[in-house]
Amino acid sequence: MSESFRRTFSYPRCRVFSGLLLAIAASLSSSAPRNASAAHAVAQFGEPKYSAGFHHFDYVNPDAPKGGTLNLSVVSLNSSFDKFNPFSLKGRVGPGLLELAFETLTVYSLDEVNTQYGLLADDIHVEPDLGAVTFHIDARARFSNGDPVTAKDVKYSFDTLTSRSASPRFRAYFSELKQAVVLDEQTVRFVFARKGRDLPFVAGSLPVFSPKWGLQPSGEKTPFDQLRLEAPIASGPYVIEKAASGLSLTYARNPNYWGKDVPARRGAFNFDRVVYKLYKDMDTQVAALRAGEFDFFAETRMRYWCCQYIGKRFDNGDLIKTILPHRNMSAMNGYIFNMRRERFKDARVRQALNYAFDWEWVNQKILADEFDRQDSYFANSPLKATGLPSEAELKLLEPYRAELPPDVFGPMFVQPNTRPPSSLRENLIKALDLFAQAGWRVENGVLRNAKGEAFIIEIAGSRTNLLLEAFYANLTKLGITLVKRPADPVGDRARLRKFDYDFASIAFREARDPGAELWRNFNGADADTPGSENLVGVKSHVVDELIKKLLDASSKEEQTTVAHALDRVLVHNHYVLPWRHLTHHYVMYAKHLRRPEILPLHYGAYEWVLGAWWDDRAVNGAAAANLATPR
Repeated sequence: MSESFRRTFSYPRCRVFSGLLLAIAASLSSSAPRNASAAHAVAQFGEPKYSAGFHHFDYVNPDAPKGGTLNLSVVSLNSSFDKFNPFSLKGRVGPGLLELAFETLTVYSLDEVNTQYGLLADDIHVEPDLGAVTFHIDARARFSNGDPVTAKDVKYSFDTLTSRSASPRFRAYFSELKQAVVLDEQTVRFVFARKGRDLPFVAGSLPVFSPKWGLQPSGEKTPFDQLRLEAPIASGPYVIEKAASGLSLTYARNPNYWGKDVPARRGAFNFDRVVYKLYKDMDTQVAALRAGEFDFFAETRMRYWCCQYIGKRFDNGDLIKTILPHRNMSAMNGYIFNMRRERFKDARVRQALNYAFDWEWVNQKILADEFDRQDSYFANSPLKATGLPSEAELKLLEPYRAELPPDVFGPMFVQPNTRPPSSLRENLIKALDLFAQAGWRVENGVLRNAKGEAFIIEIAGSRTNLLLEAFYANLTKLGITLVKRPADPVGDRARLRKFDYDFASIAFREARDPGAELWRNFNGADADTPGSENLVGVKSHVVDELIKKLLDASSKEEQTTVAHALDRVLVHNHYVLPWRHLTHHYVMYAKHLRRPEILPLHYGAYEWVLGAWWDDRAVNGAAAANLATPR
């Protein structure tokens, strides 16, 4: 599925992404007439790497043996799952459903920035004006019940996911697809609400399922939003084999899977079974890995990575610990202050708060010094702005000079640090100077404005958080008054949706290339709309215009220039106090797992394991005798 789609809708704590799940199949080069031609693949800019009739992706082994079982783990804070419908609002969905049971019209390649190839669709036609896209459905495509996949099924899926029967998140994701029109038995056309190079990718990411899902023997049909434990009727390579409440969910390969010879599927999904085992907390999960209860784990908690993964199974080679590089663009993450509050509206105030955050201490003491500081909205990618603006960037920014901080036109902002010769003391002095420029001064140990009002930040404070406690201590040194209230995860989420907060953590949606998610994060029209994704409260004509230009970019060069300009504007306005990102996957896996020699470039760790690894025991036919039993 599209990167942002998967990361938004995958099962919580599982982060298992269906690596070869979707994409579009039409060429979207910078030449409009060529964009309009029907094709097997679509590249946002330039030409697809793999030509029509390609056999397989370079990062898979097309001869990988089929067999064995892949055991994975999930921390289930709610103890279990209670539904197999990943698209409805209520309930807790079982892990792996989107990745294994469902398919989409197109699938990303993992060694290109933004190119997608046909899966359910074998031919795509993008309109010359980028106002619509037409998909032809592969005549071989079949649902798990044996029915052919038709254009009517695609329209049914679209209409369902954009109706009130589905979670609002899906309606929002597909909101810029105006309608789906059935042209014939195998052909469906999507009309866009706006013209954009990103929208064929959104259309291609539509999960397709059968209208018969939920049909009872009596002929009555269960309403879509009431589907719970009815097995999905979809076209993916796996079907649900066994569900053990609170313990595990087992998928078995569909022996009649239709897509095994589709180029985008060769060498993929090589395990006979995939088992998700449920654990009540992270410590139990770590102990289970050391005991050999599951086969693969990707770690992002560096304090665990450095110190927890030791013992006999690591010493004797039964479990292998390694680091794999990637080129995934890291979306902005960190802490936000509600700009709807008067005291947070001044960019100098937000910058001052950043100087109170001692990133080096946090990274060394809590994160095992493995993270890089997030310093861009497009970190770990060529879209990240560095140094001085280019002539092309200045040409873009100059018309908005009066609306922008002067620093935007100088060197890119360097995040505060406490590495010598810098120090925390020096940074706190800079913070006080910035507060003074914004009209806030310390009086008798309390930071106050000209009206005598104290600078107050309300925080959730019933749980210990070493990272935040260090930050809070520095804020107190600046004279800021901290008001603690009991932490309430459910209530806090509701308050965030209503914009009733002072301070919150945030992680923007990740994407291979920036697109409509930036508009949802920052467009000023949504700043005062409760429930919108503009959580910070940004109202900037310049930001709106630059995002529109980014979406309308007609070449990679133009996209890069606009992204650099936008990055400078966002960073120099200090909308987010940045946190961190990783440039590698930190993984552990059982010795019987094998992977292709060639690594992909843009991939999730679980995505690649599901999409390309195999069980070496299957080579000698021994895997069937060694299938793991769900616990």
